[in-house]
Amino acid sequence: MGVRMEWSDFRDFGLYLVTDQDLCLGRPIVDVVLQAVQAGVQAVQIREKNNNTRDFLALAKVLVKEVQVKYNIPVIINDRVDIALACGASGVHLGQSDMPIADARKLMGTRRIIGITAPTMPDLEQAIKEEVQYIAVSPVFPTNTKKDTAPAWGLEGMRKARAFMDEKHCTIPLMTIGGINTQNAKEILNTGVESIAVVSAICSAPNIDETVKEFLRAFQK
Repeated sequence: MGVRMEWSDFRDFGLYLVTDQDLCLGRPIVDVVLQAVQAGVQAVQIREKNNNTRDFLALAKVLVKEVQVKYNIPVIINDRVDIALACGASGVHLGQSDMPIADARKLMGTRRIIGITAPTMPDLEQAIKEEVQYIAVSPVFPTNTKKDTAPAWGLEGMRKARAFMDEKHCTIPLMTIGGINTQNAKEILNTGVESIAVVSAICSAPNIDETVKEFLRAFQK
């Protein structure tokens, strides 16, 4: 399998794993990610808030080599444009308080992925005007994984987000995160969301392989 050079044309984010070592039941995060990728996860975001810069970079380098290079699956770095560039990651995920997209794009170039979080409808209205590869409207449901979130959108909010993007003829992939599990994944996808991002439901799964495969079944029409 050849190594993808133009990550910016990647659109099939599907089941998107966000890492959290603290939720991995004592298992090494690299092992958890590799099991998830081998089971069918389509993209990986490294979000390790408790790591210092050096440890974050070391982990990122390992996962770029073991996931992005070997499996041709994008490894995306949360918040840190410098880490993304230093490890050769396919992209970066930015929140509303991170580096502005235009500045990140200048540093990242045109070949890499930039994803953005849109916690509110005004944020979504702005996001569709930006040069991004996906928009994560979040949280869909309340979550304990991340404390500083905006009010949950709910299923009706997801439908409104999808309708707004369709009305604007916006083809940027729509993602969501927050409180997603194997029981509610199907109804979330039925709102028109194209990608679901998951943290604890995979990181804390006793059987990662079966959990990932159950999520993937939710994508089947």
